[in-house]
Amino acid sequence: MRRSAAVLFHGELEAPVELTVAQLRELPSHSVRVGFDCLGSGRQEHSFEGPRLWDVLRSTGPQVDLTGRKQRLRHLLTVTGADGHLAVVSWAEIDPDFGGQSILLATSIDGTPLDGPGPQLVVPADACGARYISGITAVWLGAVTCPVGGAAAGEVAVGG
Repeated sequence: MRRSAAVLFHGELEAPVELTVAQLRELPSHSVRVGFDCLGSGRQEHSFEGPRLWDVLRSTGPQVDLTGRKQRLRHLLTVTGADGHLAVVSWAEIDPDFGGQSILLATSIDGTPLDGPGPQLVVPADACGARYISGITAVWLGAVTCPVGGAAAGEVAVGG
């Protein structure tokens, strides 16, 4: 039997962790039917099922102080697909204290399990399908700091 695809969660976590699609399926699941425009294929409509990115991230032990609010806003996630496609999701998009979007790591599309190819990032609020990353291989969590102040240990400086 073929092994379920796995996603590496790394960055500001207690420790890097790899979760298979089967393990993602063990988390609380949500369903969403979405429509989005795909540059190469035109209008797409699909049903997705899987855990919310927020729930998955919380299960991996993020090293983010959840008691305050402003310091959370400097955190970003990069989601990488098997084809090298990368998208950024801000902490504020998924945090219930802010945007609280139900962004999914889908484990099935239109009822078809994604165990072989890997989960898909689903951003229901996006009209464009560019952040619908297929075959996710990695999710990185990190903080951004002001380039003028310099980067602290473990932070990424974003400059102009």
